Amino acid sequence: MKLIDNITKYVAYITALILALLVMLIVYDATSRYLFSEGSTALQELEWHLFDVVILLSIAYTLRNNAHVRVDIFYERFAPKTKAFINIFSFIFFVLPLSFLIIYIGIGFVELSYVQHEASSDPGGLKYRWIVKSLMPLAFILLALQAFKELFADIKRWREL
Repeated sequence: MKLIDNITKYVAYITALILALLVMLIVYDATSRYLFSEGSTALQELEWHLFDVVILLSIAYTLRNNAHVRVDIFYERFAPKTKAFINIFSFIFFVLPLSFLIIYIGIGFVELSYVQHEASSDPGGLKYRWIVKSLMPLAFILLALQAFKELFADIKRWREL
């Protein structure tokens, strides 16, 4: 189980580096566009692709750190055993099925993009869209692994309380 946490942690480190790169890219793009009237479709698309990377690869890390969205005004008032039960229920009936569905659909989505040599329709846009699209199933594989780890931890916690 420590392996899953470590994978999630190192993917988060990579994501943080990509986020720093994204910030520098945005500053460069905005500066060149507004000060020098030079713009690049490829740079703008790269910004969107890097933003996708940051969002998708942060999902498992968010779950690992218990920072995901939920109705905290109710959840925080529950007893620890109730919280563990809600987490178990959520993982079994929501997180894992949704993850498996997105992995299943996403693989075909990436395959189709690869086979069709999907590229930007804009002149000067980026090619190889399948690369960024492949992050969708990868992100949900990481999420499913982290969800299994959290599920087993919550089952153990629920039994002990």
